[in-house]
Amino acid sequence: MTVAQTVELEGHIIDSGMMQQCFGVVMDLDGDFDVEVFEVGKRKDEESYCRMTVSADDEDQLREILHELHQVGAHLPDPPDATLAPAPAAQVVPDRFYSTTNHPTQVRYEGAWLDVENIEMDCAIVVEETDDGPRAYTKVLNAIEEGDRVVTDEAGVRVDPPERPRGSGGPFGFMQGGVSSERPSESLIREIADAIADTKADGGNVLAVVGPALIHSGAGDALARLVREGYVDALSAGNGFAVHDLERGRYGTSLGMDMETLEHPRKGHKHHIYTISEVIRAGGIEAAVEDGLVSEGVMYECVENDVPYVLAGSIRDDGPLPDTITDSVEAQNAIREQAHDADMVLMLSTLLHSVAVGNCLPSTTRVVCVDINPATVTQLLDRGSAQAIGMVTDVGTFVPTLADEILDES
Repeated sequence: MTVAQTVELEGHIIDSGMMQQCFGVVMDLDGDFDVEVFEVGKRKDEESYCRMTVSADDEDQLREILHELHQVGAHLPDPPDATLAPAPAAQVVPDRFYSTTNHPTQVRYEGAWLDVENIEMDCAIVVEETDDGPRAYTKVLNAIEEGDRVVTDEAGVRVDPPERPRGSGGPFGFMQGGVSSERPSESLIREIADAIADTKADGGNVLAVVGPALIHSGAGDALARLVREGYVDALSAGNGFAVHDLERGRYGTSLGMDMETLEHPRKGHKHHIYTISEVIRAGGIEAAVEDGLVSEGVMYECVENDVPYVLAGSIRDDGPLPDTITDSVEAQNAIREQAHDADMVLMLSTLLHSVAVGNCLPSTTRVVCVDINPATVTQLLDRGSAQAIGMVTDVGTFVPTLADEILDES
């Protein structure tokens, strides 16, 4: 027996590829569809509308199709209120809980739509009553408390993927092209510089997510300059980045190589562990700066200019530095807080931290990912950060050029 459900698509559904995605979903899952209404926006700023009936052989097949359509922005014409179920225990969600995307999301509660706060992928949605009225917000699973009212299933949930209307305007501007190593780099860097400057002019927050390759490649001075001049509002990195940045400030080397002569001085391979021990002895990075142990570099500029940083540790860290967060859940929460405050994110030569931060970002946050390895950039997009623009290029060239573009124009 055939079962069916009507769904609607609204917005720039042609230019953004939403309609094509929806047709593809239905066909890939062996369903059928009948377009009942299709109204096409005839100007660049006009939206389109499509209403279609989706049919399947049974309820399970239809449910799977509707789930996939929901992920790309299709919704029911007359949605019911979202279904809420209490969490049976701490860190335990109800069966069939709704797992979020990173797109702007609303839930229907008592006949009205509530915006879901702090949206990010792979979370639960909790609805609670407050003195100011009801609110809906995301919670990671390890933060769920017994009794939390958690949204289950997809009825009463509406997802709104960011649209890319025809042209280069709108909130994403230049961010239309995915990953490329062939695009003219200088013109794209200029556009990224303009986007950073616009973000700052609008009072926005720029987060830099960086790996140690940035220091090894000689781009540390340029990033430090951007921090000093106020174009980086927060820094997310690992223990290794901070160690080699501090090593360079202390000894002029990175991984034991002299950054000026490119030679390996005697005992240079021990400079990083000497640096760690000296910073530990001083009591941390801020204390090392105040004591004059370190007088230049990215971490130095962060301390001097009150730019907050999160150093998330790993099992392979030397030391680690006293500032490095070694508890993975604590580090994740600190990264999440940074991500929720960011309006634009620069991901520079770090696969693991880029994916970690990307997982915490809503799809409305502008993201630029730069790495010499194409796999780093494509993996970020494959894991759901589809809003990112990727540049496959040397970060040692990119960051200095970016700093020149921003600071020479300001």
